[in-house]
Amino acid sequence: MEMLLIVIIGFCWLALPAAADLCNWTGSGFASADSRVVLQVRLSCAEGSVRWVDPAQALRVVLDPKVSSSGRSRICIKPFASLGRVSMLVERAGKLQLLQAKRGRAERQVVCFSADGAERPAIYLQASPRGDEPGGRGVIGFRYELLGNRSAAPHGGMHASCRPCSEAELLMAVCNSDFVIRAYIKNVSHDCWSQTSSVEVWASRVYWQRSGVFEHQLDPSGSPSWHGRIHTMLRCHVKPGDGEFLFTGSEHFGEAWLGCAPRYKNFLSVYEKARLERRNSCDFPLG
Repeated sequence: MEMLLIVIIGFCWLALPAAADLCNWTGSGFASADSRVVLQVRLSCAEGSVRWVDPAQALRVVLDPKVSSSGRSRICIKPFASLGRVSMLVERAGKLQLLQAKRGRAERQVVCFSADGAERPAIYLQASPRGDEPGGRGVIGFRYELLGNRSAAPHGGMHASCRPCSEAELLMAVCNSDFVIRAYIKNVSHDCWSQTSSVEVWASRVYWQRSGVFEHQLDPSGSPSWHGRIHTMLRCHVKPGDGEFLFTGSEHFGEAWLGCAPRYKNFLSVYEKARLERRNSCDFPLG
């Protein structure tokens, strides 16, 4: 990594014009006589994406969100399915660390790192010389999220140990999760390569969701319902189960990740007991 650091010290920074959308950036590579030129982009949102069309030379993306008071201290990066002949590195305190090698399989590989420190971290994309690959190079890039105590890191889950939630954790989950739904399990599939499992559900009710991970559709019987998938770690050994569940969890990169998932009747018992004892953190719409 020290060799890489010596190389970028001699680069010339070329700041790109500020865009109206400070969360996402789309741009293209360019031909320059000076191979040391590095394009610079600064983004100031808690989540967004970078799309680099026909990449050439280098691109440096500084993540500078205006959320210093929110306690978010980690950044997670999910590269697009393929980086082609581009290497991705994170730059912190003047040092580079490889996140994704060129031609590496980037699908579902989420990398998280600390965002603490006086200097904002930057994502550095280095394209190989033009002569290495004829024709256009397509589109490469990544999605990013800044996380804190509210959200668990992707591929970790709210309860990475795979243990059931305690009553206190369940009561907190229904108040603070990115999504809360009442649903039946239709199918469970496993991906050995990514070490994750996917739970396909049909929801009779979506209490709330941060984005549109659960879509309104007709279920197999033709009745209106909500359909979606919830991800968790393979080591949790999730299996199909009968009956209705209350699923909670976090959303990352457009995917739902499992938090607490009790049977709905068990949740009702816990909630009613806590209500009588005035231990609920919020009012939950029963029924």
